[in-house]
Amino acid sequence: MEPITPSSERFLAGKTSLITGGSRGIGFAIARKLGELGSRVSVCSRDGKRLESAASELERAGIEVFAMQCDVTRPADIDAFVQKTESSLGHVDIAVNNAGVGLFGPSHEASEADWDSVLDTNLKSVFLMTKALAPRMILRRSGHIINIASLAGKNAFAGGGIYCASKWGLLGFTQCVAEDLRGYGIRVSAICPGSVATEFSHGGGPAKGKDSSKMLQADDIAHAVVMLVTQAPQSFISEVVMRPTQKP
Repeated sequence: MEPITPSSERFLAGKTSLITGGSRGIGFAIARKLGELGSRVSVCSRDGKRLESAASELERAGIEVFAMQCDVTRPADIDAFVQKTESSLGHVDIAVNNAGVGLFGPSHEASEADWDSVLDTNLKSVFLMTKALAPRMILRRSGHIINIASLAGKNAFAGGGIYCASKWGLLGFTQCVAEDLRGYGIRVSAICPGSVATEFSHGGGPAKGKDSSKMLQADDIAHAVVMLVTQAPQSFISEVVMRPTQKP
C-alpha cells in the first residue's frame, strides 16, 4: 500500500474490513472511518437492535455494510460471521478485534464466571478470530489484523486485576502472532488507548469520575486504525500507545 494522501479519499476502495463490537463506541467509529475511505464494512455485535441501527446509519452514509448478530466468545459464531462476510463482501483484508468488556473490583471478590466473561471476550475472541482469518490471509500473503488493547495492558491499578489480565494477555498474544505472520506479508498490531469517552468508560474502572471532555474520543482510535492500514508496504507499526493531551 502507498501512504494515504489528501487526494486519496477512496484509498480503501475494493477492500473489506471486519470489525467486532461494531455497533457503537470505538467499533462504530472505526467502521464509519474505514467505510468513508471506500472499504466495504462488516460489523458484529451481541446487541441486535443496536447493530441494526448502526448498520442503517452506515448505509445512509453510502457505505456497503454487512451486519450480523454474533457472540465472539463462541467459535461457531466467529466461523459463521467470517464465512458470511466473505459471501456478502468478499475476502477480509482488514480485521479489527474491538469487542471488549470490563469488570472492576477486588479480584478476590470476583467469581469464576466474571473471570471467564472478561477473558473470553477480550482475549479468547481474538484467538478465535485469528484462527479463522489467518489461514485465509496466508493464502493471499496480505492482510491487517488490529487488536484494540488498552493502557491497562501496561499499567496496574486497584480493582483492575481481571481486566488488566485480559489486556496484558492480548498484548503478548498480539506480539507473538505478529512474528508468526509477518513473513506472509500480514501485519498484526495493537492500539493501546487510555480512557476513551464511550459508554464503556462510564461503567467503572480507572475512567470513573473523569472529565469526558478531556478523554480520548472514539474517532481518535479510528484515526489510529487508518494510520495503520495506510502504511507503505515496507512499514510495520506494531503498537500504538495513545493518551489524551490533558489528564482528565
